Amino acid sequence: MTHTLYGIPNCDTVKKARVWLDQNGQAYAFHDYKKAGIDRETLKGWVEAHGWQVVLNRAGTTFRALPDTDKADIDADKAIALMLAQPSMIKRPVLDLGDRTLVGFKPEQYAAAFG
Repeated sequence: MTHTLYGIPNCDTVKKARVWLDQNGQAYAFHDYKKAGIDRETLKGWVEAHGWQVVLNRAGTTFRALPDTDKADIDADKAIALMLAQPSMIKRPVLDLGDRTLVGFKPEQYAAAFG
């Protein structure tokens, strides 16, 4: 089965995940959501599975550059709207394994998922 790795190609963490997948012989399709976009249903599924606090990258420069009004009173719906408007606010990478997703990259987490 081919898995899907979501992210942007110039992100260092995405690069590390891609190297790990390649070195461990794991087939995957890469989905660049800055170029190909991301749909509401996919984001909603990630938020339902992990919580908006995990999926929304509040440490990134895109989020930090938002006006304070946009950063206030965030809930799941507002987080999804922000990420749809600016996909670079999605924590990277997201690996879709079919039955579940992994958000972010930790080698031990990937090893356990493919173990």
